[in-house]
Amino acid sequence: MRRADRLFQLVQLIRGRRLSTAAHLAGRLAVSERTIYRDVAELQHQGVPIEGEAGVGYRLGSGFELPPLMFTREEAKALVASVRLAQQGLDPGLAREAEDALGKIMSVLPAAARAAAESLAIYAPLIGGDTGNQQRLQQLREAVQARRKVQLHYRDPQDKTSRRTIRPLGCFFWGKVWTLAAWCEARRDFRSFRIDRIQSMEVLEGGFPQEAGKTLADFLRHVGAPVL
Repeated sequence: MRRADRLFQLVQLIRGRRLSTAAHLAGRLAVSERTIYRDVAELQHQGVPIEGEAGVGYRLGSGFELPPLMFTREEAKALVASVRLAQQGLDPGLAREAEDALGKIMSVLPAAARAAAESLAIYAPLIGGDTGNQQRLQQLREAVQARRKVQLHYRDPQDKTSRRTIRPLGCFFWGKVWTLAAWCEARRDFRSFRIDRIQSMEVLEGGFPQEAGKTLADFLRHVGAPVL
């Protein structure tokens, strides 16, 4: 890859994430972290408002825009496949938004790329989907975004039921089931709940602040997952 192409790709990767570490960028571009440091310094010298530093991560400052991208046929097919596969696991609200977003992308593609993408023979039909679980997933996702506490009536793997007041932190999909990562007020610790084991739930009026030791990043460190 030419350096000019790599610099362009680097800007695209940085602007596509809230914070990108040099290790992540190096892995995506198949170069060393030292090369990333040099390339970021070069972009900053050229006036690209990249914020951050080595060892912490980088993000793109506000007010910087690149020309709109045009997708190749293969990229367009990958987008269609991704949306079709993802929709079977998404809640109803996100599934509709994904379909609308894909429609906007398809509408600006060249005719040949659009035809190739639309004819892609990959489908993921919904078979026996649990409407109740999908609705709970949407409610929990919205509670995470609004930082609203939730009261759960939950059944554990031993069929014991309990009521918990939790701070929802994030929803995770494991191929067949969704789980909710949360801070449990009663246990004063992190807990994961299978959404299909939630008997009933209520999103409470009271919100909750970001507190050190009780955030999603803290949860990920707690379970040994990378914080990206």
